[in-house]
Amino acid sequence: MVKLIALYRQPEDKAAFDHHYVNIHTPLAKNMPGLRNIEVTKMLGTPMGTESDYYLMAEMYFDDEAALKTSMSSPGGKAAAKDLMGFAGKLVSMMIGSVIET
Repeated sequence: MVKLIALYRQPEDKAAFDHHYVNIHTPLAKNMPGLRNIEVTKMLGTPMGTESDYYLMAEMYFDDEAALKTSMSSPGGKAAAKDLMGFAGKLVSMMIGSVIET
């Protein structure tokens, strides 16, 4: 299993970010073919009691890298990517990871 990971830095307007993420971006992402699950984590802070550099982490699970690539190049994947760049392009870092069973 692989996952597409999106790390979002702290937005200036958290309420506007949350509204767009929940009501517009997430429904677009859920239309991506082959998507098995989305797990979203909102950062509470650091172990030292300070604010995290990151606001949100989204992990999108796919069966394998081929399924992820196919999904990203689909109309649904392209729509989600276009929306992402429009509302969070300067905030987001993306990476692909392989899930390791322990």
